[in-house]
Amino acid sequence: MTLMFHILHKKPMTYMLKSCDTDTDSISPRQLEFLKKELHTKRTIATLRILLLLAFLLLWELTSKYGMIDSFFFSSPSKVFASFLFSIKEKQLFMHVSISLLETLVSFLLIMLFSLLTASVLWRFDMISKILEPLLVLLNSLPKSALAPLIIVWLGTGIKTIVVCGISVAIFGCIINLYTAFLSVDPEKQKLITILGGKKRHIFTMVILPSNLGTIVSNMKVNIGLALVGVMIGEFLAAKRGLGYLIIYSSQVFELDLLILCIVILCIIAVILYQTIHFVEKKICA
Repeated sequence: MTLMFHILHKKPMTYMLKSCDTDTDSISPRQLEFLKKELHTKRTIATLRILLLLAFLLLWELTSKYGMIDSFFFSSPSKVFASFLFSIKEKQLFMHVSISLLETLVSFLLIMLFSLLTASVLWRFDMISKILEPLLVLLNSLPKSALAPLIIVWLGTGIKTIVVCGISVAIFGCIINLYTAFLSVDPEKQKLITILGGKKRHIFTMVILPSNLGTIVSNMKVNIGLALVGVMIGEFLAAKRGLGYLIIYSSQVFELDLLILCIVILCIIAVILYQTIHFVEKKICA
């Protein structure tokens, strides 16, 4: 079966051994010039992004300070930062952030685990896929926010309910995407496994999964954001802790500095989670 894997992916063992022994060619002056231009372009883009952010913050602060916008409703960077310092002093902010982050990560991991298992079962058993596919399409089309009140009635309030809300937002779409990707793998490779004496499990482990690593990671990048959205929906309705709860609370008591601070923190969390998955994608798909 190891031989099958190398044949299918066009990397014979003799070729792999020879490639490790060859020395890398020296970089030519033209290649070096191209790499320098690419590095300069990346640095320019990063600098312009930072300048754009600073310009936005400066414009926001000045328009709030000189009364061009109502600072009570729109706040200002200085007020948001002051709210951040006060929240740290009260030792409550990190607790809310950690709870929302934990719920998001648990939801995300369960989404990927259940989606992979379900898509694998659907690929393996045609009869089950024909029965469940219309139901999955229907559930994926259903607005997930409509399910949240029903989930609260069934499960009550608490972390369990919020995690289920986070899962419900992304799991059906992820199952459909993975199952479709599994079906689109080159059938000739699957026939080769069968001709060489392989079984369904060999086709899955040596063709289906390796061919869809990029698809799986791409779904991870989408689902990490959707899990965060689902967790916020759950916290809006059924939480007494977390960033979603803080957003609802601050809007009710008109603490808009705290509300905007929570939104900024959510943006930062979303970027960090996305970049983490992107880093994993570069390592796996390199």
